[in-house]
Amino acid sequence: MPMPHVAIDAEAGAAGNGGRRPTVVAAPASASPELSDRPRRRSFSAQDKLRILAETDRAAETGGIGAVLRREGLYSSALTDWRRQRDAGAFGALVPGKRGPKTGAANPLSAEVASLQRDNARLTLRLTRAEAIIEIQKKVASLLGIPLAPSDDEP
Repeated sequence: MPMPHVAIDAEAGAAGNGGRRPTVVAAPASASPELSDRPRRRSFSAQDKLRILAETDRAAETGGIGAVLRREGLYSSALTDWRRQRDAGAFGALVPGKRGPKTGAANPLSAEVASLQRDNARLTLRLTRAEAIIEIQKKVASLLGIPLAPSDDEP
């Protein structure tokens, strides 16, 4: 059975929803290619921090420091922290540190130890070869019947 066509006027529809008209929701805007999916915290290089500190030090007139802070999008607490670091002589705190495990200071004797170990290995090899040659000479002398004088280290 076909449904009868019923005309509903706008006033009756608004009254049925508690006096509110339906809201129109716009389609979501396409994502901007310039914006990343995940927001990233701003970071300032040491040169930027020192440049901003120099500008605020030069801004002597009333509202000059506030103008610099507004232009850079900073809070005064960041400026205070950067001044404290600069005044403490902690310029290393203004430079981003290298990540990862820290390397220790090189031992000044390590190069000499490595050189001595190479020399020791070379001399040990020469000694082994020399002892082999001496053993062969002893065997040849005993085969030929040539008497050898006893050495100091042999009994």
